Amino acid sequence: MAENILSRVRRLVSGGVEDLIDSMEKAGGESVMREAIREVDRALDDARAETGRAAARKAQAFRQVQMVSAKLKELEGKAKFALEQNREDLAEAAIARQVDLEAQVPVLEAAGCEAGEEEEHLHACVAALAARKRQMEADFAALAAARREASAASGAAADATYDDGIVEKAQRAFDRAMDLAGGAAGPSAIEPKTAKQLAEIEALERSEKINARLTALKADLPR
Repeated sequence: MAENILSRVRRLVSGGVEDLIDSMEKAGGESVMREAIREVDRALDDARAETGRAAARKAQAFRQVQMVSAKLKELEGKAKFALEQNREDLAEAAIARQVDLEAQVPVLEAAGCEAGEEEEHLHACVAALAARKRQMEADFAALAAARREASAASGAAADATYDDGIVEKAQRAFDRAMDLAGGAAGPSAIEPKTAKQLAEIEALERSEKINARLTALKADLPR
């Protein structure tokens, strides 16, 4: 989409559309008011679609976690079988694969949680847009009724009032949401030497984990 859904919700809920309506009311542009309501309706459709996509990403991430868990159990069985057949090399290979898969689990879980948080946020966006649409429709109906009454009485129309405090409050709330969505700054760059040393540490840790698990499996074998 050309405009981020959060930006659209922020703009539509915080009063940008009302500013347009306020100016067009004075010029008698009721058709523009209707178009503003339709814009909110389109944003609602997009927000609901994004909510569905976030829910799908969450479900996919947790399905992958389940698949990895099943594969880890399968590899454990293979490692035990290999040791029973006196094939320590094959058992070590199975354990190494286990270690690599285990490293993926936190990433997949984090992706699922992130998608879940996005889904909840989008649900809030849908609720906010629906409330804005109802308010705009009520305001439009009230304005049309007031104009009819004024036209029947004297032809004079009263100016619509606008509560700046409500808009400012909504603006601050969405500013906070935007700040949270932005997150913290990324990690600073690591020097090549330091990166190499860290990689060596990780390799040692991985090797130690494989050896410890292999030793534990050996200890469980029947004597």
